[in-house]
Amino acid sequence: MNQSVLGIFQLTSKLTKILFTHIKHSLPDIMKEIRDKVKETDDDLRDLGPPMPSESAEKMQLLWGMVTDFISTYKNAISGKYDSKRYSNPNQNGGRMDLSGGAKIKMQFFNLYSEFS
Repeated sequence: MNQSVLGIFQLTSKLTKILFTHIKHSLPDIMKEIRDKVKETDDDLRDLGPPMPSESAEKMQLLWGMVTDFISTYKNAISGKYDSKRYSNPNQNGGRMDLSGGAKIKMQFFNLYSEFS
């Protein structure tokens, strides 16, 4: 066997070249996977919305806004008004929207009244 290919120095040199070649071939896939994960994480963070406020006054304002939205949605449900937040696709169910809350009650009274008229 050739003495120039034997020894720790030659082994280290050969293994370094193999490792470098492996990293060189694998790095683009690793970078693509990292970019995909960063994009996925950014999308998840965007879906979660803004971060929770840290100040007490900001927390109270956020809570007040949530309560106001809830009350508004509740009033709309009782009165039978359409709420775009609840119905994202009005074309489902064959182009008609199902009634909810107060609209159902109102329709029942209307049908009952129509029967007796």
